[in-house]
Amino acid sequence: MKAMRLSAPGSALRMEEVALPPTGEHQIRIIVEACGVCRTDLHLLDGELPHLHYPIIPGHEIVGLVAEAGESVTRFSPGDRVGVPWLAQACGLCRYCRSGQENLCEYARFTGYSVNGGYAEQVLADARFCLPLPADTPAAQLAPLLCAGLIGYRAYRAAGEGANLGLYGFGAAAHLLAQVARTQGRRVFAFTRPGDLESQAFARELGAVWAGNSDAPPPDPLDAAILFAPVGALVPAALAAVRPGGRVVCAGIHMSDIPRFPYELLWGERTVCSVANLTRADGEEFLGVARQIGLEPTVERFPLSEANLALERLRQGALQGAAVLVAALQGGP
Repeated sequence: MKAMRLSAPGSALRMEEVALPPTGEHQIRIIVEACGVCRTDLHLLDGELPHLHYPIIPGHEIVGLVAEAGESVTRFSPGDRVGVPWLAQACGLCRYCRSGQENLCEYARFTGYSVNGGYAEQVLADARFCLPLPADTPAAQLAPLLCAGLIGYRAYRAAGEGANLGLYGFGAAAHLLAQVARTQGRRVFAFTRPGDLESQAFARELGAVWAGNSDAPPPDPLDAAILFAPVGALVPAALAAVRPGGRVVCAGIHMSDIPRFPYELLWGERTVCSVANLTRADGEEFLGVARQIGLEPTVERFPLSEANLALERLRQGALQGAAVLVAALQGGP
């Protein structure tokens, strides 16, 4: 098969012919219809994540059709549409798995990071960690739900139920959560790169009551803030924006160092926390919410061969919504 593969940190992805191993007992072989492009993929390219190994095929927002199922697979059959999320495998035995926290599994493996991902024509995945997807929705519309939506939703739940929610970095995840929050009666405050008027206008179109620069104070105190931008300096800025008792949730897998800040910003029972990875239960719950509210991702499609262009557009903040690699631009999903 053809795949866009990374051979070393800092290098560009290259289209290569890659042999796919035989389908394992619990695995399914999937024909990739679409794969979302995530900021985590940039961290992979830049060598900013621990325990990297090369070569690796990135991509962990995979939508595709089952072509072959391993002998112990009972949940999926050839022809079914499935989603492959970030969590590729958990051991099921460690203290975290036993307590319902498989997202923190000590032996977890991750799609497009520790196992090959979906920047490819085909992919192998553990069927026990895949999610069923509807056949009547365009694949490109489903792909962003599998990380931007899924892990974003975990951060959204961690933020609590306050009315005023701040979203720092209005990209793939925030544009989905803004829709969820609005349907649940919350007020969304969107924070973007200074001067990014286009993203601010996009946020207002999706129902944000206010949109402004990330270094600007919101007009009303926030009950909670979620940081999607991997910028450590935004942590004290968000703490300054939330009310006493408010919470700041860091949603990225990687962030630049958090600068020193006065205790005054934390005082008043404000809290800072992170979210890590996802569970299968998160996936089932969020996909149910997405169906219920008719969640509509905004996507920009790229052919697989233009993965480097999609990543660069993401790096520059030149996307509205999410970038998705698709099987074909003309007549494709």
